[in-house]
This record gives sequence, structure tokens and C-alpha cells, in this order.
Amino acid sequence: MAASFLHRPARRWRDWGGFTLVELLVALSVMALLAVVSWRGLDGMVRSQEQTRQRGDALLVLQAALAQWGMDLDALQTLPSTIPLDWDGQVLRLTRRSSAVPDEGTLVVAWTRRNVQGTDQWLRWQSPPVRTRGQWQQAWQQASMWARNPGDAEKQREVVLLPLAGWQIFYYRGDAWSNPLSSSGTPSAETAQIGANISLPDGVRLQLELPPGPALAGPITRDWANPLKGGGKN
Repeated sequence: MAASFLHRPARRWRDWGGFTLVELLVALSVMALLAVVSWRGLDGMVRSQEQTRQRGDALLVLQAALAQWGMDLDALQTLPSTIPLDWDGQVLRLTRRSSAVPDEGTLVVAWTRRNVQGTDQWLRWQSPPVRTRGQWQQAWQQASMWARNPGDAEKQREVVLLPLAGWQIFYYRGDAWSNPLSSSGTPSAETAQIGANISLPDGVRLQLELPPGPALAGPITRDWANPLKGGGKN
């Protein structure tokens, strides 16, 4: 009995349920491969969510800017010895009613594209309420200065809206769209005589060129029809 016990063969490592070194390396390789595949899947999901968020944020900003653009045009006001709307190729200035309650007076509003910290941006500027011809003239000239060489005082009243590669304005008159700077358009405020009868166009076409980016890009066209004249063509 003792002899048979002494000569019993030793049990191998496999008999104890262990793994060989090769099997362990294969298992580790498979786990590493699964980790890489899972990480790539998660990374792609995070990138997709970030792009969706950026696009959504950019779309909300664009919609808000275009809504403000439409409200400014809807509130255009034609007053004696003032210019209701003027485009000189760089800045669009307009005279509009105040939306405050009670009415605080007339506003001068300007839109332009200008480089801000190395990026071309679409900007909006608004004057304090004006009640006299002299106040309007001062605000009108200040809007022009703001678009070209703004000082600290002018910058305090501006709002940076969104990146913009380019933009253009067209007026609808005589059943056709035309460049306001052409002979068929309205004279520029720099050459028009203040107090002359400058009529509003039947419609205004805004063409924006958004720069390439991860969110929105490419051309956008927005038409506004003068509600008092029934003009404007899409």
C-alpha cells in the first residue's frame, strides 16, 4: 500500500485546471483587441454627439440672428429728413421703431461683417433711442464709423452674432432684384441728400456665405417682403 503511494505519478499543471503561457497570451490579445474596438466605438459616438451639439448650437444662433434681422426690417420707420434704409456695400443702416413699452423713441441699427480677433464675424449695432433730427444724424454717422473703425464706445453697443465669410444685399424694385449700389437701386446715404424722398424697396434679399466648419457652412438666402407694399419674391 505504501509502495503504490510512493510511486504514484505526479499530476501535471494542466490536470490542476491551469493555463499555459500561450493560452494566457492569446486571451490577453483578444481582450486588448476588444478594448480597442470598444474604445473606437465610444470615441465615434462621442464625436458624433459633439458634432450634433455644435450643429444644433450654430443653428439656434443663426435662427436668432435671422429673426432679429426680420424684426429690424419689419420695424422700419420713414421719418422726415431721415434715411430709412441704406446699404453702401459694407454696412446696412436702418431707422426703425423701438419695441420698448412705452415707446422710447426711434433707433438707428446697423449690420456689418468685420474681423473680430482674427475671425470675420457678422455683427449688429444699435443706438440709444433718438428723438430729434440732430440725435438721429449723430447716431447715423456713428453707425458708419462703427462698421469701419469702431472705438470703445461703439463696441459697447455691438453684438457679435456668428462667423461669416461674406454677404450681399439686393433690393426688389420694378419686379426685379437689383444691387442697391447700381443705378436702379437706392442712392447711398453718403451721396443722397438728407430729406429727399427715399422710398423703401418692395423687398430685401440677404445672402450670407457661412465659412467651412464642423457645424453649418455654405450659402444662405433670406428674403424679406415689405408688408406695406406687398412686394418681395422668393
